[in-house]
Amino acid sequence: MTGTVAGSDTPTLGILVLDTRFPRILGDVGNPQTWPFPVMTRRVEGATPSRVTGPEVEELLESFLREAQYLADAGVAGITTTCGYLAVLQSRLAQRCPVPFAASPLLQIPSVQASLPEGRRVGVITFSAERLTSAHLEGAGAPADTPTEGLRPDSAFSRMIIEGHTQIDTEAARREVVAAGERLLKSHPEVGAIVVECANLPPYSAALRSATGVPVYDAVSFVHWFYAGLAPRRFGI
Repeated sequence: MTGTVAGSDTPTLGILVLDTRFPRILGDVGNPQTWPFPVMTRRVEGATPSRVTGPEVEELLESFLREAQYLADAGVAGITTTCGYLAVLQSRLAQRCPVPFAASPLLQIPSVQASLPEGRRVGVITFSAERLTSAHLEGAGAPADTPTEGLRPDSAFSRMIIEGHTQIDTEAARREVVAAGERLLKSHPEVGAIVVECANLPPYSAALRSATGVPVYDAVSFVHWFYAGLAPRRFGI
């Protein structure tokens, strides 16, 4: 756990972090240095990437709620997570958490869709297209047929996440994310904006935007939006 709320007038954001070993570089939601505001992180023991992205996530609901209660008791103003697949638990987490809970960047899909011209759709880049189901999309209030594209299962990034590597090849990851974006637009030319599901992928969003030419929304844009409501800007009035 990192971060503190004691004696601070600035709201602290709580972040529930998966049980992982891979590096959380700058831009990763789980790296406190990513944020210009105070954060407190709390690891959810047993919440491995394999479990959270599969049917076993249902068995972890109470674990997430227990750690969310810990953060709330510590004084955080709101809570987010480091896994977009937790959209499938969004409604239950929000209903039972004593402070606002924003589980997944996928929750951005409805508002991004509302901003697009007629005939354009939101597409999703995800850690694994095979693991992302209609239940995850529906949990975020998104259409079940939202166009999606994932990283290759044998990609360096995917293997790092699932196998728990302690090093990351950021250049390989950048290429893999860009390639996924190019596949998405080739298969779905109607895509007019991308929402990135994975909370570990924001470091590559700028490259994805440059390669595809469409707006890119990720976990960092999502958390900044969420936190803006917890700490509205003061204008001296």
